[in-house]
Amino acid sequence: MTPDLRVFVVDDDPIVLRALERMLRANDIPVETFASPSAFLERPLYDGIGCLLLDLRMPGLSGLDVQSEMSRKRIPMPIVFLSAQGDVPSTARAMREGAIDFLEKPIDEGQLLAAIDRARLMSAAQREQRDRERDAEERLGRLTKREREVCDLVAAGMLNKQIAYELGMSEKTVKVHRGRLTRKLDVDSVPALVRLLGSRLSRS
Repeated sequence: MTPDLRVFVVDDDPIVLRALERMLRANDIPVETFASPSAFLERPLYDGIGCLLLDLRMPGLSGLDVQSEMSRKRIPMPIVFLSAQGDVPSTARAMREGAIDFLEKPIDEGQLLAAIDRARLMSAAQREQRDRERDAEERLGRLTKREREVCDLVAAGMLNKQIAYELGMSEKTVKVHRGRLTRKLDVDSVPALVRLLGSRLSRS
């Protein structure tokens, strides 16, 4: 397990919470426990590599409700559901919504650690994607409005003379803007520019 990983556990049963906390700490995994869904949802957003162990049935908000709320708020954390009994419709819905796994209580340690490791890999990939998006946003923010217009048309595959006609400027001016935006964005080719814009647009 990576030392950057943090596991969050939400379960209304204090005995289950303590048992899972002991199990995770024994495996050197940082853990935070919450006795209710609302307590977890009120926690400040965690931007690191994380995994949520989420009880399916709880008073008030259910685990599926929490999953839906996290999706609505775009909280990017892989979920492993925990349940005291099999529930095929709930399992199907949870997996369809992107859950990593659905484990029945009492929890088998080996299965749990394997599920957490899969969640870690997914969370790390999500973190890398967010970093790319932020980097793209920061670099694109350096451009003037006109440079951004030229940038988009270059990425669309238009030639300098076509861009000049489209924006009502000389081809020489287009070349000047292209040189400036290339330096500001630190890209050395049109494919690199397209990848940069793709990183920014991937969140939509």
